[in-house]
Amino acid sequence: MIVIRHAKSSWKHDLIDHKRPLSSRGIEDCKLVFNEIKNFLPEKFLVYSSSSTRTKQTAKLFALLNNFQFDDIVFKDELYTFSSSELEKCIKSYKGDNLVIFGHNHAVTDFVNKFGDYYIENIPTCGVVIIKFEESNTISSKNGVISKTIFPRDLK
Repeated sequence: MIVIRHAKSSWKHDLIDHKRPLSSRGIEDCKLVFNEIKNFLPEKFLVYSSSSTRTKQTAKLFALLNNFQFDDIVFKDELYTFSSSELEKCIKSYKGDNLVIFGHNHAVTDFVNKFGDYYIENIPTCGVVIIKFEESNTISSKNGVISKTIFPRDLK
């Protein structure tokens, strides 16, 4: 499973949180991170994304930079959450392997810390954490192994 926090959003416009777009830094971070992630993507995967503007844009840049169709992304209102329990419920409803999730903090950081094998203080914007589970369809507390993190600051 690949968990990705949306890229840096813009506060330039007077918009509700759900409608905030990516900032120029967010777009540049996507380019850095998603060029790196190519080496770690499984052959086939399903992409779920929050329905917020910044998360949709992050997921679409991921698709563009990895040569797959935007319509292969499933946008879910329930992923517009800051709660790890809501994120967990959505992830557990998926039956299959190789899921890529685009979400929000604190849900993303809390989820990774609940299911991963070591603590990460904060997953930064456009941060990627790859977690492998003992059994691909079984997610339970602390049975995941964090096999890779990709954070924009490490690529600059």
